[in-house]
Amino acid sequence: MSKVSIERMTKIVRFIRKRNSVSMAFLKEELEVSEASIKRDIEFLRDRLGCPLEWDRSLRGYVIRDELAEGGRFELPGVWFDSSEVFSLLTMLHLVDGVQPGLLEEHIGPLRTRLRSMLAEGAKSAKSIENKLKLIHFAPRKVEPKHFQLVAGALLESKRLNLQYWNRSRKEKTARIISPQQLVHYRENWVLDAWCHTRNALRTFALDAIESVQVLDDAAVEVSHEAMQEHFQSGYGIFAGTANHIARLKFTAERAQWVDKELWHHEQKSHYLEDRSYVLEVPYSSDHELVMDLLRHSPEVEVLEPQELRQKLHAALCAAANKNQPTSNQSVTI
Repeated sequence: MSKVSIERMTKIVRFIRKRNSVSMAFLKEELEVSEASIKRDIEFLRDRLGCPLEWDRSLRGYVIRDELAEGGRFELPGVWFDSSEVFSLLTMLHLVDGVQPGLLEEHIGPLRTRLRSMLAEGAKSAKSIENKLKLIHFAPRKVEPKHFQLVAGALLESKRLNLQYWNRSRKEKTARIISPQQLVHYRENWVLDAWCHTRNALRTFALDAIESVQVLDDAAVEVSHEAMQEHFQSGYGIFAGTANHIARLKFTAERAQWVDKELWHHEQKSHYLEDRSYVLEVPYSSDHELVMDLLRHSPEVEVLEPQELRQKLHAALCAAANKNQPTSNQSVTI
């Protein structure tokens, strides 16, 4: 049995599942093959795969009688994919691998090889679609693959971890016992949200700052989904905590055409003014990451409120301007 006929039979079953019944005319048009080929596929489904597929005179189409199937519902054996699905999976694997080359190769490499072999008889090579994808990454920090695997394994098996962790803000090494809750890929880098038994609170750990990691036998503490949502998603960006501030930001009309397509926060509000400038309201807890984003959009953005955030942005811009003043032997062209 060829891969083409496998794909057709998969589609026949899916068409019936979606529409409850399908006519021969519909199948001929959708599958673009002869009536004889479709009848052979239907016979194979019935006789070899045990599909309770029948012609229903009242519906004037083919139906699947699940009540006649062993186990109560007919399913195709194994995992079958048609060409478009295989290409989609290859695309997904290519994107995942692009997050950090080599990090997951041990796990996704065999699957990629199997998917390529499934397309070996197709008109296109599996490699062709991968060559049509290009991911450009900027400044990702390197994660030790072994650390990633240990963290991911402990997360899936609900085990605690013993970390030696470098705290960048305090410039010190700390030892932490944590219960991992979720891995997050954020702005090109991997972080781990976890319950820290050392601090008795939820904390976020950058994977690239882990110096050593050991999986413990103790079961991890499970934090509820609601508690995780409340702690991590109300703040701005990667910074957790209750969002007790609202930033009102005014973007120029020129910059608005990009910013109004961006999601800065899931609870943001926005509107245009008469001059086509754009006002964005963003909840936040810590303003550290927000200030960095405002610097990226300067001078096309103005902080309307709060004044504390406006003053911080002003101070950062002044410091940057002072540090980058041209020397006496340099000229500046505007």
